[in-house]
Amino acid sequence: MESFTPKTPAPVLAFSAAAAYSAGVALGFILLYWILWRGYIFPMYFSELRHVPTVPGFPLWGQFVPVITEECGLPQRRWHRKYGPIIRYFFPLGCERLSIADDMAIRHITVKNHQNFPKPVRAKLWMVRILGEGVLLAENDEHTTQRKTLNPGFSTSAIRTFNPIFWDKAIHMTNLQHQQMEATNGKHGFISLEILEWFNRCTLDIIGVAGFGYQIDSLQDAALPIRHAYQLVFNFDLGSRVLHGLQAFFPKSKHLPVQMNRDMEEARSIIMNEATTIINEKLAEAESTPNAKDVLALIAQENLKLKDKGESGLTFETMRDQIMTFLGAGHDTTATGAAWAIHLLSIYPDIQDRLREDVRAHMPCLFDENFVYDPETTVMPDPDQIPYLDNFCREVLRYIPPIPMTVRESVADDIIEGYKVPKGTVVYMLANAINRMEWFWGENADTFDPDRWDHLPDTAVPNAFMTFLQGPRGCLGRKFAEVEMKVILCVMLSRWVFRRDLDTPHPEDWKMWRLVLRPKEGISIIAVPLLFSTKENKSLTT
Repeated sequence: MESFTPKTPAPVLAFSAAAAYSAGVALGFILLYWILWRGYIFPMYFSELRHVPTVPGFPLWGQFVPVITEECGLPQRRWHRKYGPIIRYFFPLGCERLSIADDMAIRHITVKNHQNFPKPVRAKLWMVRILGEGVLLAENDEHTTQRKTLNPGFSTSAIRTFNPIFWDKAIHMTNLQHQQMEATNGKHGFISLEILEWFNRCTLDIIGVAGFGYQIDSLQDAALPIRHAYQLVFNFDLGSRVLHGLQAFFPKSKHLPVQMNRDMEEARSIIMNEATTIINEKLAEAESTPNAKDVLALIAQENLKLKDKGESGLTFETMRDQIMTFLGAGHDTTATGAAWAIHLLSIYPDIQDRLREDVRAHMPCLFDENFVYDPETTVMPDPDQIPYLDNFCREVLRYIPPIPMTVRESVADDIIEGYKVPKGTVVYMLANAINRMEWFWGENADTFDPDRWDHLPDTAVPNAFMTFLQGPRGCLGRKFAEVEMKVILCVMLSRWVFRRDLDTPHPEDWKMWRLVLRPKEGISIIAVPLLFSTKENKSLTT
């Protein structure tokens, strides 16, 4: 008997060939669209942004390499100086970006028509996992409602009540540093301090008490889960950086089974659990402890007032997200700014000596070896009354802004300084560029000079200093952060003399951006005890 071999029907073969041909044609059109049309013809000859001064380069790959490999804002600073205060550049496949360093354009985006320029959804996707949908990421009416509820917690009078907390935690930190030095090098030695880690622990403890009436105690225990969570968030290995970039365009990639995603989920779980514990405690206390003065207590009290008036107030989830926002953005930004300040003092010893003497003149008690701080009874002088300290802090935050950029996306067509800006345009305002522009600050814009604040040029308008942003979206916690940073510096200057640790990489050689602009390897400084005997101190520090 002959064997039977079934034959594939001819129509199926024909159909498969036709499908393959159609797929090939479709793929060809897609490639032509993205490479030829979107990657060259449209941005060069048809885009409504083509009249904006444009950084030279082929739009297909654009300026992607310098943007992702250099310090955040540094390429744009260079381009603005060459091509003007409003420029266009490209991301891959002809994706257009605007960078704004013009006073009137900044005012338009941040004040005049700010509701037309919310944060892009893509930019929020990874931040929301760690910061929650708090005031930092809320938009339009939701942002207005949240800010109205939060304002009492950041008023000038509220911040005055937080001053004892600032002093207590800063002094406790320096006492622990001295204990560490004595345990390793002896009483009259020196110590290498990784100052960014110390300040992160200190400011986290400050926001815990001042923000929530909650003792985190990361100064006492550096291995707390909440500290571990933020260390995971600020992982700077190459793979993590690439994946964070991908997730802005492909949100589903956050589900890939890779270490960075596991780290982010672990960090989110720890932070959310901590925030939930805090909010449950504070809501229980809101009615029973009406005189509590921490930020969250003031928010909870204001929330009750709004609800009594028939207004919606904040939901449990929204209040929990505020805690996530305060925990993240409220501690790391100040810690980073203060760490950069110590670094700059270590490389400008004359400025360090002058600043220390100014602090000594206003706060001699800090330099008294018999001084013991008691937060219940000790009233410290106002650090805002030290002129050179104020100038120094502002100059640090201008020179190396902890938050180096803000990104916005137009939701409707607009006109910015004569240029048509179509709906969907991504616009950057880079503090790390704007804060160094000569047309605002003069020819010495790249020079670190605290004295500039005593004789600013007329061109140094408010929008020339974008460290805290401007307008309705300006930093709610600005005054809190400024006073906190000053207190930390006063205490550190009264205890230590700072020198560069030459055995560690220079912190300014590789600044990485991940929420804040921080050095890849941290900031290590040599700290020599500031002895109360001038003779001894001079012999140790010269």
